[in-house]
Amino acid sequence: MRWLKFILIILFCLFGIYSISMNFVDESKSFTHQSEINYPVDKVFPQFNNLQNFAAWNDFFAGKEDLTYSFFTPYEGLGSAMNFSDKKNNKLGDLFIRYSNVNRTVRYQLFDGESANPYLIDVKFVPNGQKTKLFWNIHTPKRDYLERSLNLIAEDFFVENIDKSMKNLYQLLGNKVDRDQKLASIKYDSIMVENRDGELLLGVNVSTRNTKDILFKNVIMNHGKVVNYVRSDLGKKDDEFGMPVLLTNPANLKDKEVSYFYGVPLSKRISVSDNNFSFQTLNASKVYYIYYQGNYNNRVKNIQELLKKAKKDTLRNGQLMEEFLEEPIDNQDVKLKLSLPVYR
Repeated sequence: MRWLKFILIILFCLFGIYSISMNFVDESKSFTHQSEINYPVDKVFPQFNNLQNFAAWNDFFAGKEDLTYSFFTPYEGLGSAMNFSDKKNNKLGDLFIRYSNVNRTVRYQLFDGESANPYLIDVKFVPNGQKTKLFWNIHTPKRDYLERSLNLIAEDFFVENIDKSMKNLYQLLGNKVDRDQKLASIKYDSIMVENRDGELLLGVNVSTRNTKDILFKNVIMNHGKVVNYVRSDLGKKDDEFGMPVLLTNPANLKDKEVSYFYGVPLSKRISVSDNNFSFQTLNASKVYYIYYQGNYNNRVKNIQELLKKAKKDTLRNGQLMEEFLEEPIDNQDVKLKLSLPVYR
């Protein structure tokens, strides 16, 4: 009993000392951090302004195998939102973009756990030639009296996270630059021939009105839906699935309504619980293909060139494949590889 009383007295004293020390700790804390990355701001900013991109390299999320994500439209800029959870470790939270000024500033609101008080994170981008300086301003949430000790380690936690994240982002952008250089060497508007390997696509079947204002917006929406599902629900990293492909009947391109399948290549068939998603198999085939860059609605001329080539060579054709070499973004030009399977 004496030892129990002694331990209780010690614990009571330690609790008293802790409680008194909390009087000297602020209920919230603000601090800044500066970093720099060797890429221009137009390459860096989109990685912050799109939460699907952000979650791929930020160390708070990246590499956490048990974390699952849900992303909500719009997928970039003001109003973007994501939810993350780890049921195994009872971790959950939400991240929002509350302000976005292209190539200048992004403001995030991070709710960690069930707290109603968020972290406020402002990132300012300052171009410096082919480099970008980033100024981080972080404000921790107001904490209850006995939780204020967390503010003592918050700055070290965020600084370590930022430094690791910037290394991840540098590596990611390095891979993207290599890809951009390959894209820059592409010869556009010339019909070529290749033997294309078979692929397994996971995606969605879609029907929509075929107008300039509606079709491309519909493609962008379904791109986000498919990529979000593959990344978040299936836990696939970017190097575990291929470039998005749209399949459609080229004979219906001028119809008032068009049907298409939008999916991404996977290495093997896996269990899919969402009935909105299905698999389609692309058989290996000889294809005529042409690269196109420009407004999405103007691609039809290049598709017609492929059809004319097949007809001239007295070949039948299969479904048109529109492979997106870059992520489709509203009000921006696209880069496509248009492929038409041909056979006798």
